Amino acid sequence: QVQLVETGGGLVQAGGSLRLSCAARRLTFGSNTMAWFRQAPGKEREFVATITGSGGLTYYAESVKGRFTISLDNAKKTVYLQMNSLKPEDTADYYCAARVRSAGIFTTPWAYDYWGPGTQVTVSP
Repeated sequence: QVQLVETGGGLVQAGGSLRLSCAARRLTFGSNTMAWFRQAPGKEREFVATITGSGGLTYYAESVKGRFTISLDNAKKTVYLQMNSLKPEDTADYYCAARVRSAGIFTTPWAYDYWGPGTQVTVSP
């Protein structure tokens, strides 16, 4: 069974940075797609960023483009989300997701097969 575990969340002031990590177990990145989503209280889960298992393709939500960077380390089986210039509206629970059916760019939650439990990010004004 694939397992994903996110770490790196916390409280940061607006303008600050955080790096989230997602450690994957029993998963080979090469033919898969990894992504980050987030969900704020009372809102639906929304797409943040995705990367193909080869690392060759990335795609970002407009709201984070230019501020967030997704990357992966195949040797460590870890996906990262570097978040810079954080804003209060970035406050949410952040989730790592894996799609094992095929690789590509997918931005909807139902396209993904496995999810981590999430890590909380709070950005104060």
